[in-house]
Amino acid sequence: MYRALQLVLPRPSGTVRTCVLLALLAATGVAILELVREQTGTSGFFVGLGLALLPVAPLMAAFRWLGRAAPAPWSQLLFCFGWGACTAALIAILANNFATEWIAAATTDASAADHLGSVAIAPVVEESAKAAALLLVFSFRRRHFTGPADGFVVAGFTATGFAFTENILYLGNAFVEDLADRSGVLESVTMATFFVRIVLSPFAHPLFTVLTGLGFGVAAVSARRSRRIFLPLLGLALAMGMHALWNGSSQFGEHGFYVVYSCVMVPVFGLLVWLAVRIRRNRLRAVEGELALYAAAGWLGAAEVPALASMPARSLARALARRSGGRAAGRTVARYEADAAALALLRNRARRGGPVRERDFAGRELELLHRLWQSRATAGPALARAAVMEELVPPWFDPLDPEPDPAAALTDVPGPRRADQDRGAPDPTRGTGPGPTLEPAPAATPGTAREPGLRRSGPWSSATPAGPASIRPCVLPGGDEVR
Repeated sequence: MYRALQLVLPRPSGTVRTCVLLALLAATGVAILELVREQTGTSGFFVGLGLALLPVAPLMAAFRWLGRAAPAPWSQLLFCFGWGACTAALIAILANNFATEWIAAATTDASAADHLGSVAIAPVVEESAKAAALLLVFSFRRRHFTGPADGFVVAGFTATGFAFTENILYLGNAFVEDLADRSGVLESVTMATFFVRIVLSPFAHPLFTVLTGLGFGVAAVSARRSRRIFLPLLGLALAMGMHALWNGSSQFGEHGFYVVYSCVMVPVFGLLVWLAVRIRRNRLRAVEGELALYAAAGWLGAAEVPALASMPARSLARALARRSGGRAAGRTVARYEADAAALALLRNRARRGGPVRERDFAGRELELLHRLWQSRATAGPALARAAVMEELVPPWFDPLDPEPDPAAALTDVPGPRRADQDRGAPDPTRGTGPGPTLEPAPAATPGTAREPGLRRSGPWSSATPAGPASIRPCVLPGGDEVR
């Protein structure tokens, strides 16, 4: 039946899916804003909105910093924020209210219903609603979901959006209560709520949802299907458990909140910060190791590799390009850096997971290489100069040396060649304009045949890149096949 429906009903295009999601976000955004305004009143809504905005920018900047090694598109990150602030928040409010009212009617105990709803119902509903955004990105934007770092970032933006809307509701209700009681500023409920939610624990919701994001991130680089199913569910279960412990902390006595905060939340937060820094560092190392292959084959300058693996050098290269060529040149360098990182991580994932995990490796590699080649005239000199200024290469090193390393003959990475230098038949898959073609790499062993024309490279085959052993990519055992 499912196969028959697949044949009859074509899969919606990317444009259709985007329009549907934007319409959903718009509808839920209007609904949640009106619902919150009804509960807080107009004055409470605007006070809560102003106070809830304060932690948003720092949290978004922190998660964006983590993902800068291979940045995701802003459209994807804003979708995640919007999903958390609008769709997930609306689902949570409606489901939590319904469940609490149903429990109160069944038990005739409103206090017990509120406690049970906050500890047992709210964590399940809220974390599931936030996890839906991660599932959508994981399913339909797998190209931009390349590992634990992306899980961190996507989960962080989603949870930041959710906490933003929730803070408007809590702070707005507190302000209305203070107006009715005519409380002073220091002893007001608004001040206490602001201190707990904005000052003391702005990272609470991101901390919970990041556990789910880590599950999806590890699943994205796992070769086994069982792990790709089990790990996100495990992360979601951990997020629900942490959320339930946090919501139930007030039930552990007079100082229960402070005990849970100091003994659980702060250590877990510190552990996740350490893990985030480690993941970012490992990602930059992977970028350096894999790009060494492409530099050896002639696609990149040798000085570009250390620059692309250094975030200060990347920032300096963009600044140098803007200074000499304006904002357009700066954007070109930024796209070049993002494409180079995507290419390196693509090859790294395929090398670790084999052809099962990256069936379209050759096509995606070719697409990224062409985009890099088109921007290299602008980005290459800026990155090379940044490498020299950041002292990433020796002072006597010539950063503009165009000659590829002879060690490229031992790799499976094809080298670039200008279209007007290609004496063979034109590639029917490419246009007639100038640009690079993929030149077959010389055979590693004398006497072996070489494929004419366009040759696909395989990330799982043996490779000996140029450069020190510390940046050589790993070689999968037994994988010398070339696709």
